[in-house]
Amino acid sequence: MQFLISMHINPAVLDALTDEEKAAIGAGHGAFIEELKASGELITTQALVDPSQAAVVSVRNGQPVVTDGPFLESKEYLGGFYLLDCEDRARAIELAARIPDAAVEGLGVEVRQVMFADGQLEA
Repeated sequence: MQFLISMHINPAVLDALTDEEKAAIGAGHGAFIEELKASGELITTQALVDPSQAAVVSVRNGQPVVTDGPFLESKEYLGGFYLLDCEDRARAIELAARIPDAAVEGLGVEVRQVMFADGQLEA
């Protein structure tokens, strides 16, 4: 089964962390990635740039309209994700709880099963 574990960040929360806390989060992700590679459960992981660097694209009257910045006015934004292939939802939740962000007040980690990939519905 495939699961997407998304990490929701709040830039204000991250800015309030000490350099040591930020380094610990980075090191924790590095160790987590190596463990997932060793277990064969990691499909991919990506981190995203700050939402201030985002572009929102919509089409109006057949023409693309591009605006800078995040789509929503929100304190939290998608900061990155892990795509995993693991036994079941319980295992995905177990892994999500080991992501360093889950231990930081004001940050969130969400687990969602992949419904389909490459056009094929999952069982």
